[in-house]
Amino acid sequence: MNIALIFAGGTGIRMNSRSLPKQFLQYAGKPLIIYTLDQFDAHPEIDAIAVVCLKGWETELKKSINRWQIEKVKWIVEGGETSQESIYNGLLAIEESGAESDSVILIHDGVRPLIDDKLISANIKIVRNKGNCITVAREHETFIQLGSDGMIKNVGDRGNARVAKAPQSFKLSDILAVHRQARGDCIKSFIDSASLMFHYGKALHTTECDIKNIKVTTSYDYYIFKALYEVQENSQLLES
Repeated sequence: MNIALIFAGGTGIRMNSRSLPKQFLQYAGKPLIIYTLDQFDAHPEIDAIAVVCLKGWETELKKSINRWQIEKVKWIVEGGETSQESIYNGLLAIEESGAESDSVILIHDGVRPLIDDKLISANIKIVRNKGNCITVAREHETFIQLGSDGMIKNVGDRGNARVAKAPQSFKLSDILAVHRQARGDCIKSFIDSASLMFHYGKALHTTECDIKNIKVTTSYDYYIFKALYEVQENSQLLES
């Protein structure tokens, strides 16, 4: 099976939205999380979807899924105290349902709504061929490392630099194994799955995405999403 595990457990503190978590913010009357789910729901290679939801928002999520006719969501799982714990909760639900150990799990942000079919397919193919796949994007500006005194410690080579994005995709047994190892080591705060896998010495493979695969974290990101979505929709109208 190919299963999308969508993380929608954030509170959106950086968004400055007082009434809604960022994944439930709307554009054209539709929540951001639904734009994301739409992409996986419509993809022919995705068999099922699990959503890890912010505690207390499960009912609202179910209403939105029903309203917008998202058909492949099989699990809605309560999030944990950290992103790492939330993803682990989702993985456990998938495992306990009887999913095969070699199922491909595409871990994706609920507020990264402009993923496309090509990127989903690339992740699945690379996991099947190589065991895992981390989506990355090129770094177009010079990046630096600072010392504790605030002075520049190192200037990196941007030619080989990439930024980790999502999806980050693995076989179910592999990603569960490192989660359990981390829990055994009392580590619960890895920022993403790529960092977790790298910490435990796993070789990681990549595929590149384009600039539109943004994560809507701040109000500024929200307006970028709107602009990119409108350009995408208008280009489809012009081509039809």
